[in-house]
Amino acid sequence: MIASAKLVLLQLEIPIETVIAAPRIAKEAGAAVILDPAPARCLPEVFLKCADYLTPNETEIAILTGAAPGLMTRTTARDPAQKLNRRGAANVIVKMGAQGALLVGPDREHFWPALEVRAVDTTAAGDAFNAALAVALAEDKSVIDAGQFATSAAACSVTRSGAQPSLPTRAEVEAFTRSNSSIDKQP
Repeated sequence: MIASAKLVLLQLEIPIETVIAAPRIAKEAGAAVILDPAPARCLPEVFLKCADYLTPNETEIAILTGAAPGLMTRTTARDPAQKLNRRGAANVIVKMGAQGALLVGPDREHFWPALEVRAVDTTAAGDAFNAALAVALAEDKSVIDAGQFATSAAACSVTRSGAQPSLPTRAEVEAFTRSNSSIDKQP
């Protein structure tokens, strides 16, 4: 199944043997790999090189790079993201909660500001972001458009309680996006 996939989304809550094998199989078959390094732990360089998109949050990027823990901004997230680029991650998308998300790649940088919502429960925001990012990339959307869709999905998810119950459907994300006039599409 992995070899026939267009895109593989992984996180570290499954057996590490699977997390190590899956991206190798995916890359050999030409699939893109999104790795959410959660729960955070040190990762070998060879593993980072398999990630087309590495999507750490603020805590995870601090653990992966030795950066100062705590809230990050667009400016303070750039250096640790570039460190992960140099270690082999093709693109790093730092999820910074209410601060937004920052993409840092070898030839580009893009920032998606967080959408203003009344947050009820942030438990599944990162999962919503990654799932929406994967869906949009698998549909051949640009990473910029995929990140905007992911930002909307994450914002929508925090408006509800619970992990699974807060994950929005595509229709809910699209309706949320239409109703939110503060979405900033940057070039």
